[in-house]
Amino acid sequence: MSASHLHLSPDPTRALAQLKAATDRCRECPIGEHATQSVFGEGPVHAALMVVGEQPGDQEDLRGRPFVGPAGKLFDRACADLGWPRDSIWVSNAVKHFKFELRGKRRIHKTPSQQEAAACLHWLESEIAQVRPRALVALGATAARALLGRPVAVMKERGQWHEGRRGERVLVTLHPSALLRGDPSQQHEAYAAWLADLALASDLALSMPRRGEHAPTSR
Repeated sequence: MSASHLHLSPDPTRALAQLKAATDRCRECPIGEHATQSVFGEGPVHAALMVVGEQPGDQEDLRGRPFVGPAGKLFDRACADLGWPRDSIWVSNAVKHFKFELRGKRRIHKTPSQQEAAACLHWLESEIAQVRPRALVALGATAARALLGRPVAVMKERGQWHEGRRGERVLVTLHPSALLRGDPSQQHEAYAAWLADLALASDLALSMPRRGEHAPTSR
């Protein structure tokens, strides 16, 4: 079932819960067949800032929550360094299931194809329509393409505000996993540059949601 076929509640919190349940059942691409569960976004409904990553990782897949693995811990560190309350931001991913390949017993992350990301786009758009953020941060190429509707050269376009496919403001920067994979001797400089990118959204990250309710989270 696609988002367009759902009869969503007029209450955003309930509508987001409906979308979360529907993504768990989604089989519009092959990824969902092998994942443990979908990983939907979480945070305060009507957050001023929405941060969109690429896809869940192994820990996110197992726990059903976004940004709780190694990349999520680096994002938490960035939030702390910037003074961002993590619970004031809506965090999500462009793709809702974990794509991986098995190597022995290990599940190794694989980048979703363009077709797989496109199949998931309507879920992301429905999520944005319910949260109604004032701006979004795209972490990585998959998220940037989903939000801007075109291929994005992240290293060239990072640290800039762009206009999204529906006119929304979108800040492009690296996904934290890119920093974790980078040259250890350059990690300090890379992290500082990433913080500088994110800092452009600080006024939004520090804004209170327009309402006080939070969407349900999986624990």
